[in-house]
Amino acid sequence: MGTRLVSNAIVVMGVSGSGKSTIGSAVARRLGFEFIEGDQLHSAQNIERMASGHALTDEERLPWLNLVSAAMARSLLDHPGVVAACSALKRSYRDVLRQHVPDAYFVWLDGQIATIHARVLARPDSLLPPSLLASQFADLEPLAADEGGVRVEATLHPDQIIAAVLGAITVEAPVSPS
Repeated sequence: MGTRLVSNAIVVMGVSGSGKSTIGSAVARRLGFEFIEGDQLHSAQNIERMASGHALTDEERLPWLNLVSAAMARSLLDHPGVVAACSALKRSYRDVLRQHVPDAYFVWLDGQIATIHARVLARPDSLLPPSLLASQFADLEPLAADEGGVRVEATLHPDQIIAAVLGAITVEAPVSPS
């Protein structure tokens, strides 16, 4: 038996401060995949809105989700795989991502609000002000049983999280005869 990946399109999701960028970029490096930082695709208007302490509406978030998923789809044309850091808090948001990348596999970095809040406070360059973290937890919809993905505890050491992610996306596969 050999191994294969359940998908070559991985979305590392969760609230701000859960470690999406750190874990996503590390997993991408380990797999030789391109990494997409979803926050870099936000419009200037969305960034200004969040910086002023206002959560984005679903309507404001939709063009950004389409940009993230389109970037993932384009990446798959030129790379063996892609890992994107994207909050993807709601099922409907993940459905938008799946429109461009149907086999996207979601890695949900889950943690307690107090722990995540402390992380956000310690980050001087956070896109999302700490005051909006509660709204992200309120919006968060856990992965459903019919969604391809895995929940990983965000408070583990990054090496443990990366190992858990790699273990979750790797499955036994029969080796084809040569």
